[in-house]
Amino acid sequence: QSYCHRLQHDMYFLTSTSRLNEQVVDKIVLQLNRVYPQILTNEEAEKFRNPRASLHTRLSDLLKHLQKKGDRHCQEFYRALQINAEQLFNDLPSRKILKTPDPTEIDTDKEQYMLNDRGPLFFLACFSMAAGLALFWYCCNSETQVIGRARRILGFSPIIIGRHVRNICMLYLEDISRN
Repeated sequence: QSYCHRLQHDMYFLTSTSRLNEQVVDKIVLQLNRVYPQILTNEEAEKFRNPRASLHTRLSDLLKHLQKKGDRHCQEFYRALQINAEQLFNDLPSRKILKTPDPTEIDTDKEQYMLNDRGPLFFLACFSMAAGLALFWYCCNSETQVIGRARRILGFSPIIIGRHVRNICMLYLEDISRN
């Protein structure tokens, strides 16, 4: 965007309630009067520093005057604003638009972090819990004859689960088959 368009976009923000005080506006006008090349003539600077006019009117007139003069004048205004009111300069709506990335662009680093924020241990814990519940439900279902098949599955369990857990499961299955 050109500086004139940015200034037009920021005009309401700058002229709204007490964003710029009288001293800051005077400093900006003086800086615009004294820089090389001279942006404001002495007569224009006196006009925009006139204490008889309201601050809102003077600031609005200054911004409109700079927009008529061209892009270089608006750029110098932004430079003066940055020097004299840096916090306000950083809060300008046009600066926030420039800082904001394209909303259609995907930030791959952020996306990767969002997908993998739990880590591999969380995945293994959830998978183990689901597999254990499925095995428990499959073995404890009274409608199916799964004792023989469960013994075959649990026979390979030293690979999957510890020996003590396997022994407990085998004893449990033997108790169920007797009843």
